[in-house]
Amino acid sequence: MPYEPPTHTVERSLRATTGAKIVAGVDEVGRGAWAGPVTVCAAITGLRRPPEGLTDSKLLTIKRRTQLAEELRKWVTSFALGHASPEEIDELGMTAALRLAAGRALETLPVRPEAVILDGKHDYLGAPWRVRTVIKGDQSCVAVAAASVIAKVQRDKMMAELGIEHADFGFADNAGYPSPVHKAALAERGPTPYHRLSWAYLDALPQWRHLKKVRSWTDGSVPEIEGQLGFDF
Repeated sequence: MPYEPPTHTVERSLRATTGAKIVAGVDEVGRGAWAGPVTVCAAITGLRRPPEGLTDSKLLTIKRRTQLAEELRKWVTSFALGHASPEEIDELGMTAALRLAAGRALETLPVRPEAVILDGKHDYLGAPWRVRTVIKGDQSCVAVAAASVIAKVQRDKMMAELGIEHADFGFADNAGYPSPVHKAALAERGPTPYHRLSWAYLDALPQWRHLKKVRSWTDGSVPEIEGQLGFDF
């Protein structure tokens, strides 16, 4: 399906309105997975013309996405990856885990961004970062699209490596997201050490439900369920 290539429009706007000269694009992958970390990439691209075919990683074939990630690693001014583990997701909740992973990525960059373009409508990053949220930024903004592709390829590689010792779960194919193979293995074998144990899928597995981790909400907040797909869908 044809798509409009990403541009530097948002970055130019940020530069003009805030005076920021170093702008990073940030995107995450793994939010809705049942297993594995959530991974965030921060990429600085400047205003150069991007490699041909750059867009949201989900719109690319595996082959093209992998090729493009290699091109982007050499093309971007700089990039860094940050991860939050399943244990951190269980302990903190997804929003705080995303903030942790994004902070790790941004703090690892060789230069500190003066502004951040964040994919989506919710600013999970917050102070001290100057953030501009952009819905579908991974399709419309060059730096965010670059971050999207690099993050996706890196996390898929990590999940394939984790899947070597848990072949029945098909992590190399599903990257920890729910799939028929993944669900069948969960029902038979229970969660691996890489599964998120605070998530709703365990409610549908009576023999493994005792493993579920429940956080206390002493601050009066409501448990986060965004992205937590149930077992039956």
